[in-house]
Amino acid sequence: MMWRAGGTAGGKQESEVFDEEPDAQRFKDLVNGHGQNWPPGWIRGQGFVAEQRRAETMFEPFALAYIDRLTGIQGDTRAKYKKDVLDNMVPWFGPYSVEGGEGSILRTMVQDWVNDLEVGRLAPLDPPDRKPRTAYKPKTIHNKHGLLSAIMQSAVDAETSLRASNPCAKTRLPRLDSTEDEEEIVFLEREEWAWIHECMAEDAKELGETIAETGFRWGEATALQPRDLRRRNGRPAIRVQRAWKKDEDGKSVLGPPKTRKSRRTVVITHKLDRMLRRRAKGLKQDDLLFTGPEGNKWDPGTFRRLRWVPAIELAAEKYGLIKRPRIHDLRHSHASWLIAAKVPLPAIQRRMGHESITTTVDTYGHLLDALDDEVLAAVEWAMDPTAPLPGFLEHSGLSSATGALPRVPHQSSDPAQETWKGVSDMPPNATEHRDGPVFVVTLGGREVPFADRQHAQDVADQWNDDHENEITVMTADGWPEEKIARHGALGPEERERWAGGGSVWTRMPERQFVYSALASYEADGTLTYEPLPVSSRWTWEFEPDGFTTRAAEFRTEFRPRGSTEAHARGINRSAVSRAFEQARVEALEACAKHSEVDLANVKA
Repeated sequence: MMWRAGGTAGGKQESEVFDEEPDAQRFKDLVNGHGQNWPPGWIRGQGFVAEQRRAETMFEPFALAYIDRLTGIQGDTRAKYKKDVLDNMVPWFGPYSVEGGEGSILRTMVQDWVNDLEVGRLAPLDPPDRKPRTAYKPKTIHNKHGLLSAIMQSAVDAETSLRASNPCAKTRLPRLDSTEDEEEIVFLEREEWAWIHECMAEDAKELGETIAETGFRWGEATALQPRDLRRRNGRPAIRVQRAWKKDEDGKSVLGPPKTRKSRRTVVITHKLDRMLRRRAKGLKQDDLLFTGPEGNKWDPGTFRRLRWVPAIELAAEKYGLIKRPRIHDLRHSHASWLIAAKVPLPAIQRRMGHESITTTVDTYGHLLDALDDEVLAAVEWAMDPTAPLPGFLEHSGLSSATGALPRVPHQSSDPAQETWKGVSDMPPNATEHRDGPVFVVTLGGREVPFADRQHAQDVADQWNDDHENEITVMTADGWPEEKIARHGALGPEERERWAGGGSVWTRMPERQFVYSALASYEADGTLTYEPLPVSSRWTWEFEPDGFTTRAAEFRTEFRPRGSTEAHARGINRSAVSRAFEQARVEALEACAKHSEVDLANVKA
């Protein structure tokens, strides 16, 4: 076999001689796998030096023996590691030894392996007719590299060290984008989960409800038994003490939870407790609370295919659900709801069964940005004795602990006492623009004119950035172009003059992240519909129906046909929640007054 070193026309002519064609073909694959260079450890005319290549330290038997010795892992994990070694490592490292010296695995070989995994390139020992390999994502490559590094480190750490250093050290791995993990996790809003729950089949609703309310893993929820229903400090609770897992043959078996801290007791609502105890009636203490249609354990693949995916598709059709969550995303959504309610991270860690607080922070830390307003309120309260106690500390016991301190007079700044400002109270949105062309941007179906093209372009770009995820998902899901266009920005379009309503913007409008809440009451004080949770979105100054710069404000408005609306909005979520409660109180008072007037008219 002949080749030029490095695969270049000017490379040194190299050659090797074999007695059998299959041996020559195998060597050719090794040369190609190492960039048209001699395979490390190969001696011309001799091959790999035999004494440096003991059978027990060749990569495959050494790696499999290392995995067999691992403790504290589940059977299916051990089987997965072995499959990874055979499928994604042996075709590269099979002919080499983990020992140092001739025929050893080198750092350059590990780097080439990583590069091959990233692009889905065939391995040196793959047959030419093999189907293309999968190009792995960065996170997957990091995981596989971690396993290889652990195997090679065991050779370094052996009682009689087999090599001086780990060839996996300093490998350049694909960059993990900060958004990659976030894209894999789908966080559901509470109303989105309500849509999915309504669309689920009846025999699946209560299992979904249990996972969403507890944050349990699938294997934990489906392993629950009547004896797990407990009480803690007088509250209903569930004891997690087993979970479904698989042995090395792939058979499902009941065993201990994932980690030591996964064995935990979780408090639950009285509603969920009643439902679970109803299911437990007539069952033995070690029977399963949740079973499939045939009375056996729920198979996750069957549940996903026949219960979960149809519910997602129906919710998309019926309510316009855009997200495509996995069942496990109910666990992530549960944690996000706790964070939104300002539950401390250590409490979330214990409830989720995370072995370390680091896992909790790494998984959900980015959601803590939602608490920026509360953090600033706490800092302001700590640094300014005249500042009011932040709303989220009112029930913490801190108020009573400081009750004996001298009071510093201050003026109440409770935003709930402010009334809604009208559009006439807003600063002017633009000066009069009479001459010259205008540049019109269509934003979510609304035309907004600008005197300056750059202002128009900047607003259009920012609008598309704000709605990028939504538009991407709609496009991927095949929504009609006209519906997608109504969510994005079109333009700017140059026109000779502005003939629409309102004035032309001659400056860059302001932009705020605004929270809002709405409830509607019939004339008799009953809710027209169940109030939606506090929602939020970026709003612009040219959207007077949504824009504000206040921490919170509210209004009550009597509507035609006798209904009354309570509406609150603002840039501080906690303040908006308090303002919303005040608005609801006033809306009910308004309903009562209208009822009295109607009754008086009837008597007259």
